[in-house]
Amino acid sequence: MPAALRMPEPELIDHAGLDSVAYIRIYLLGLKIFVPLAVLSFMVLVPVNWIGDTLERAKDLNFSNIDKLSISNVPDGSKGFWAHIVMSYVFSFWTFYVLYSEYKVLATMRAEYLASETRRPDQFTVLVRNIPHDPDESVSEHVQHFFCVNHPDHYLTHQIVYNANKLASLVSKKRDLQNWYIYYQNKFERTSKRPLTKTGFMGLWGTKVDAIDHYTSQIQKLNEEEAVERERVKKDPDAIVPAAFVSFKSRWAAAVCAQTQLCRNPTLWLTEWAPEPRDVYWDNFAIPYFELTIRRLIIAVALFFLIFFFMIPIAFVQSLANIEGIQKVFPFLKPLIQIESVKSVIQGFLPGIVLKIFLAVLPQILMTMSKIEGYPSISALDRKSAAKYHMFILVNIFLGSIITGSALQQLKTFIDLPPTEIPKTIGVYIPMKANFFITYIMVDGWAGVAAEILRLVPLVLFHLKNTFLVKTEQDRYEAMEPGSIDFPVGEPRIQLYILLGLVYAPITPFLLPFIIIFLAFAYVVFRNQVINVYDPKYESAAAFWPDVHKRMVIGLFISQLLLLGLLSTKKIGRNYFALLPLPVLTIWFFMYCKGRFESAFVRFPLQEAMVKDTLEKATEPQFNLKAYLKDAYMHPVFKSSDVEKSDFTFEEEKSPLVATTRVATKLSPDVNSSSSVQSDA
Repeated sequence: MPAALRMPEPELIDHAGLDSVAYIRIYLLGLKIFVPLAVLSFMVLVPVNWIGDTLERAKDLNFSNIDKLSISNVPDGSKGFWAHIVMSYVFSFWTFYVLYSEYKVLATMRAEYLASETRRPDQFTVLVRNIPHDPDESVSEHVQHFFCVNHPDHYLTHQIVYNANKLASLVSKKRDLQNWYIYYQNKFERTSKRPLTKTGFMGLWGTKVDAIDHYTSQIQKLNEEEAVERERVKKDPDAIVPAAFVSFKSRWAAAVCAQTQLCRNPTLWLTEWAPEPRDVYWDNFAIPYFELTIRRLIIAVALFFLIFFFMIPIAFVQSLANIEGIQKVFPFLKPLIQIESVKSVIQGFLPGIVLKIFLAVLPQILMTMSKIEGYPSISALDRKSAAKYHMFILVNIFLGSIITGSALQQLKTFIDLPPTEIPKTIGVYIPMKANFFITYIMVDGWAGVAAEILRLVPLVLFHLKNTFLVKTEQDRYEAMEPGSIDFPVGEPRIQLYILLGLVYAPITPFLLPFIIIFLAFAYVVFRNQVINVYDPKYESAAAFWPDVHKRMVIGLFISQLLLLGLLSTKKIGRNYFALLPLPVLTIWFFMYCKGRFESAFVRFPLQEAMVKDTLEKATEPQFNLKAYLKDAYMHPVFKSSDVEKSDFTFEEEKSPLVATTRVATKLSPDVNSSSSVQSDA
């Protein structure tokens, strides 16, 4: 831990990549916001709240000392509410300053990172989609002809995209069979006795046969199917997707192509920067481009129903997870259920376990929805899944915890209310839930970070895999894979804590120290994890930061509306109108930052591209760029692990994309050797 904290940030970027550094800076950003807010809140707002006597004068009202520190203790109509109004402006402007400064720092870090990067295939390559059909030319000939005409001095080569999903399935199935074959072959060499297996599912039932002969014949059969499918994919025009990875002779030419319209028809020859080879999600290239808008509309509707009807299946399953429900469905278990210890377990633990299971599979559901939407890279899938999870947390955890009842009942409440009454309705409940959210931060936040550093779940999963699934050394390598930061789950959770801090800073400041402890603890832990544990699966150069900034601004906007709604119930006349400019200023601030910085995360400056190209030509005038890019964007199933690596591949391994001291553990044959992260340990 001390060594992880001492590592300078430039060295950390070289070691783990800019994505990892930007992620842990989210925790640091939270600390920059909330430490000054906590100091100001305890100096100004806590005394104002404490000297009120509203709660003590109320009859038949249970309250704690924490409630006496909240805005609930200030008498209605008191001029003390002006302190909350003024401090809300102070909090908002300080948050504006920190968010702006951090956005500026990240934009600069991204520019410097891209300028200092070693050569990568995606720097020279553009993804071209929705290539129009030509009756006289194949897709490959059409692409070559189009770019030779329109980029005659800069076009270098291209790689068309095949719909090889079925072939990839066969290759994966054959790899599994080969693992079983190696397992039984090793077993035979150890015991000198021919092993037997059953022909049924996973060898659990069926006719007993010689295991080595059985898997040899199965592999041979799959080899034949694979060869037939491979030839079909290569020769069948219908297997070619109207998309291609087009590479250029320079970064400057790639930047021009990726950032301009190529055709008079704006729906054809669509270009975007190609993701790095290990970031490509090949399965989605088979989706016709015109389907993408329809798919995303359907998923948007499905997400709405998932968010607002999520509790219905949970409530149904939980209804079975009680004594009466189990007795009704499984009457033969009645004698067992009547045992007092079993009954207490069912009543006390089963409903909570059911909810936990549903919440555990939720990220996978959201990731599947993002895959259906058809995004072409893993990093894009992560960002879209994070956006969906953030929306779910906002509705089902934040609003759902404030307003009691199911999400469906909450939706009905919102529909029945005039739009101007919604902030008031939610704002009234906010102070009452401070104790709940303090407990939530400790249980979910503090304990979650402790579990992250202990890594008990990965430890247990490894031993389970090692016991039941590992058959070969390749399996053991994959079981030991450390994984990477779970951005689609981790980032929305951070946003929830930041939202809670922004909402409760002017209402119940006592909650802020709990959030500060969480952020500080998490910063230390995740700094250690990205240095000593995690192995990034891609590098997007912090392309997700505009989403992080947007969600923080949304949290600030919500906090302002809720405070406005709460103060409107405190009988202070029209004084609460003084808060009306704040939401407007927040929207203006977001639009300003969007125009000021967002382009730095979606475009690459031509000036920087020209500098890198000029420097490279001066230092390596004989470099064979075409050979370097030849197989970079070839579908993994067409790459042979037996082909001898060329010289330029070894050169790239000596200069890894992301320097790391971790030992490479994944030796999958479908990994592109010229683009994957290698170890220099």
